[in-house]
Amino acid sequence: METTVIIGASHGGVQVAASLREMNYSGRIILAAEEPHLPYHRPPLSKALLDPAQPDGLMLRPSAFYEQKDITLRLGKRVDAIDLDKHVVRFGSEEAIGFDHLVLATGARARIPRIEGINLRNVLTLRTLPDAKSLAASLTNAQDVVVLGAGMIGLEFAAVAARTGRRTTVIDATSRPLLRGLSPEMAQHLQQMHEANGVRFIFDDGIAAIEGNEAVTAVMTKSGQRIKADLVLVAVGVVPNVELAVAAGIEADNGIVVDTHLQTSHEGIYAIGDCAAFPANGGNRLRIESVQNATDHARTVAASIVGKRQPFNKVPWFWSDQYDAKLQIAGLWNGYDQAILRPSSNDGSFAYYLFANDKLLCVEAINAPGDHVAARKILSDGLDLRPEHLADPSFDPKLFMRQQPSHS
Repeated sequence: METTVIIGASHGGVQVAASLREMNYSGRIILAAEEPHLPYHRPPLSKALLDPAQPDGLMLRPSAFYEQKDITLRLGKRVDAIDLDKHVVRFGSEEAIGFDHLVLATGARARIPRIEGINLRNVLTLRTLPDAKSLAASLTNAQDVVVLGAGMIGLEFAAVAARTGRRTTVIDATSRPLLRGLSPEMAQHLQQMHEANGVRFIFDDGIAAIEGNEAVTAVMTKSGQRIKADLVLVAVGVVPNVELAVAAGIEADNGIVVDTHLQTSHEGIYAIGDCAAFPANGGNRLRIESVQNATDHARTVAASIVGKRQPFNKVPWFWSDQYDAKLQIAGLWNGYDQAILRPSSNDGSFAYYLFANDKLLCVEAINAPGDHVAARKILSDGLDLRPEHLADPSFDPKLFMRQQPSHS
């Protein structure tokens, strides 16, 4: 019987398995993961810090789903090697499973900087369910929270800490929040929102040391500022998990290198999600860390496995919950030359439409789901939205979307 092995059981890995069954794949599906838990939702770990003592509510699918769909789970099992010649994956020295198709959904791990004091108690990362449990427990007794990194996870946790009354400081080596992820216009809005909730920002500064005996007591910046801290979240990015692939002879460069069909340098072996570096418009490679990207990748790979090969060409989109604001992003802002603000109503919701040479690149919205949903459709269908359309105060993106022919 044909066998598909999926290494990694987060959003992407589970979606490959589910999509294969939806596409009437009749072969064996083996879903292997190093973590012992049933596959779970990761965004809530930082977005709301759901009670980590109640993980059932986080599960991607109930356990019965895997039984009903005849998906074999190998949880708590580490794949130690991939033998490309024999088409097997090895779990230690005692077990090997053959495959016809292999999907690498190995994800990424938190980047740990080499800083004095990084191993002190209450210096934590947030990537997994055990991480969330540790962070929630430490937050209970914390008063002075320092977040290293002003990316999405750092800001989401800062919002949780500030909203629950902790003195919260965010330190970042760059000049503003979300330097890679957001336009300066939207980043400024987010910074002001955090500051209004009591968060202090320190930019253009690094960490010289984390101080304390057994537990953290302070953070010393490179500029000489000492910030009191009894809890530090290290949120300075991630490292894609490529070691297993590289050891097998699969090409990697800031992620496992794949083609437009998400196939690696070896036929029948695919990579998806946070660990995959895929070709984008303009010849550059992207590695996008988002649930949407992982699940879209998964559907593309499943289609290839069942013989319905298609190139990956999806508009990326993201979201983040901070305080009472839902940030939603469609597209990528890099390279824009014009930002047009469209207020949605009097309730504080709005959207930035970002253009390059009068072509829409990205829409960043706060509490404006209508703009976000319309933007995803406009971008995916290649509709010709131009800055002059937005000059009309009565402009309605949903109405525009319905009135235009598709150019995709």
